[in-house]
Amino acid sequence: MNLEAIAQTALTIITAVGLKIVGALVVWIVGRWLIGLAVRGISAALTRQHVDPTLLRYVGNIVTVALNIVLVVAILGYFGVETTSFAALVAGMGVAIGAAWAGLLGNFAAGAFLVVLRPFKVGDYVKAAGIEGTVTEVGLFATTINTPDNVMSVLGNGKIFSDTIQNFSTNPYRRVDRSAQLDHSVDVHDAITRLRAALAAIPNVQTEPAPDVTLLDFTAMGPVLAVRPYCHTDHYWQVYFDTNQVIRDTFGAAGYPAPQTHLAVQQRT
Repeated sequence: MNLEAIAQTALTIITAVGLKIVGALVVWIVGRWLIGLAVRGISAALTRQHVDPTLLRYVGNIVTVALNIVLVVAILGYFGVETTSFAALVAGMGVAIGAAWAGLLGNFAAGAFLVVLRPFKVGDYVKAAGIEGTVTEVGLFATTINTPDNVMSVLGNGKIFSDTIQNFSTNPYRRVDRSAQLDHSVDVHDAITRLRAALAAIPNVQTEPAPDVTLLDFTAMGPVLAVRPYCHTDHYWQVYFDTNQVIRDTFGAAGYPAPQTHLAVQQRT
């Protein structure tokens, strides 16, 4: 056995493999640097176009993952690995992961639609998937809403997108709906005049449109007034509670009797 020839062959093989490994490391380092450079360039270009920050993160993540897959496939091809089989393996893994994470991927897709269609943005007061509050974050998979009682609620984007979304911040004002029960003996016109004047004095109530006070319904206790001031959504709850107080104070100052149910009793002999 020629040990010198074996050693020479082994040295040649080790040298070739070592050079390939060094070359692969160089390709990996340079490739990662180029990927970072490309992602930063794309982000800078989108930022100049005033693209939403959430969409920027979406695009950055997708581009990073896609380019990293291309880089890995290129390195494997450099080592002589059959990349066609690898691509088929990746596709199979993608199908398996997609089946296992269908709900998560559904949230991701819904998040993309939320970013593109923009039914709401951070800072808007909304009602989505049964939760009402201020949007604090629109994420890749979930949206965070802070409710009026200061509870953070995290909702899956898929549930939000498949349900009704109400955005109270889109329009310049919204209506506060309250009602006022009167006794049968109260002059309805007098009550309407007093309430309109009192509502106009509530802070943050819109002058245009002016508050609505009108006859809404009748009950066994007497007429019911619809009391509807308008305000910006930021002041909704303040105006809501102030309206309740104004109704009570106005009727009390006018000396209106408390509404009572009136029954007529007839005696037959």
